[in-house]
Amino acid sequence: MKKDVRNLKRGEEITNSYMVFLDRHIQDVISGNVSEFMEVNEIADSLAVSHTHLTDTVKKETGNHPCYFYDTKIVEQIQVMLAQSDFSIAEIARIFTYDPSNFSKFFKKFTGITPGEYRKRTKTKVPKSSP
Repeated sequence: MKKDVRNLKRGEEITNSYMVFLDRHIQDVISGNVSEFMEVNEIADSLAVSHTHLTDTVKKETGNHPCYFYDTKIVEQIQVMLAQSDFSIAEIARIFTYDPSNFSKFFKKFTGITPGEYRKRTKTKVPKSSP
């Protein structure tokens, strides 16, 4: 029984480490500290586990493949940038290391709408002051 508890804790530890790594890595890409997104196998190496072990563990702990969380976290950060910045959509695509022509397809796959539509719906509007 102790082994099962230890394995469960290790699974949680690996999953949590993966999520923390993703958040940090995505911010590094956005800030320009890293020039491109790592592959999941490279992330596994950084966490000192095999690609298979990382994938199996995250799937067991969460029910989803590691790529699901990777893509979801990227899309969340894109949404923030679309809503809160004045960067053009092409600039945002480049910040996230996407070719602008593929960026809209990627975004729409996860949200159901294009980046332009998302921006129109969510862009923070500054209320006009009365004279």
